[in-house]
Amino acid sequence: MVVWVGTVIWLLIWYIKIKSTKVSVTKNDILVERGLLRKNRKELAIAKVRTVEVDQDFIDRIFGVGKIKVFTAGDLPEIEVEGLPDPNRIRELVKQKQHGS
Repeated sequence: MVVWVGTVIWLLIWYIKIKSTKVSVTKNDILVERGLLRKNRKELAIAKVRTVEVDQDFIDRIFGVGKIKVFTAGDLPEIEVEGLPDPNRIRELVKQKQHGS
């Protein structure tokens, strides 16, 4: 019973965290907005993006979600967002915008 309640609470926290995060890819920028009551916005120019990495474990692949990491000049990701639906689509959008399509 304790394991079941713990799992339900964990899933509820995960769901709220995922629903309070929004990623937008515009012509020139990637915008990440986080938070329900307090908003945190981060903007990154697509021209500065070096790599977009998609990370999905087995469970993520079953649910069709994943993590993206956006790298610029350094070794650490500039943007890292978990639980995104169809993360490969976001990677492809960034690549298209970089190549002017």
